[in-house]
Amino acid sequence: MKSLRLLIIPAYLLLLVTIIGSKPVLAVSNVLVVINRSSSTSVKIGEYYAKKRAIPSSRICRIDCTKSEDFPIEDYYKLRDAIKSHIKRNGLKDEIDYIVLTKDIPLRIRDGNRRFSVDSCLVALWYDEMTNKSPNPYYESSERFSSKKFGIYLVTRLDGYTEEDVLKLVDRSIAAKPQKGLFLFETPTSWDKKPLYGNVNKSQREAAKLLKQKGFQCKIVSDGFAGGEKGLMGYYTWGSNNSKFDSAKYCGNTFLPGAIAETVVSTSARSMKPQKEGQSLIADLIKSGVTGVKGYCTEPFVTAVARADILFDRYTSGFNLAESFYAASPYIHWMDIIVGDPLCSPYPAK
Repeated sequence: MKSLRLLIIPAYLLLLVTIIGSKPVLAVSNVLVVINRSSSTSVKIGEYYAKKRAIPSSRICRIDCTKSEDFPIEDYYKLRDAIKSHIKRNGLKDEIDYIVLTKDIPLRIRDGNRRFSVDSCLVALWYDEMTNKSPNPYYESSERFSSKKFGIYLVTRLDGYTEEDVLKLVDRSIAAKPQKGLFLFETPTSWDKKPLYGNVNKSQREAAKLLKQKGFQCKIVSDGFAGGEKGLMGYYTWGSNNSKFDSAKYCGNTFLPGAIAETVVSTSARSMKPQKEGQSLIADLIKSGVTGVKGYCTEPFVTAVARADILFDRYTSGFNLAESFYAASPYIHWMDIIVGDPLCSPYPAK
């Protein structure tokens, strides 16, 4: 299957200023927004985001597709090809770094008995035919992202339970400021004896150590469920995989603008609709006020989760939301879904 960096002047921006209200906003040239014309919600969200970020019309790709959360691979090819055609027609192949999908664009591809994330497949837009997961060329990178150098796009989406939830997420991204915390981690001791699971806990402890050295506030919960905290800038949780999972605490966190989270939950992004059963969902964290969050449309296995030490170190060092999540995530063309404005970057570059 063939199969958006901080705004640094002048390399990554059109030298254009648009006046929104009384504030001058530099027009962003390295983001492509994808809108599903079949959905008024997708149109509203995409146009709202494009206005907030002053994204030129040539960087808005309007496609027609189902509003279903999954679709067959043949329909994915049509969506993919429509995006590629827009990029070619506007000469954007090496101009954009980030692709932003909007609510009511499918989450998941059906390919026989296999499933893949739409978002993760679009990362590898210009790759030759792909049949399985592939190493992420940006994984562990400490460089600012460039699609021309790394050969991929960083794909995120603006999604959640409701249109209102998503518009508020966009507003939080714009309002994000450098806050000291709290960064909340969850390291159930029961996982420490299992090598791959233990590595996730180890990464969280290392993240907390790095953050404390930078002067950030951190809390690690090893016995019980981490949640119900106020003023979070970072959250890393096993969600409903924790035997002591507490839904009220999970949904009861409050987040500061710019806060990001990772969920070690196999199907935490299986749906952006309320579910009566099944594993915990990232959409609940979006409703609670998180600005960026990673989840999975189906079983990714624990090796696919974002490494906490890389994720939070990059983010607090001035990397944007997309760079931070992708630098921490080992695979593309897989199950990953990252919700958030790729450009959100509350912390100054180090």
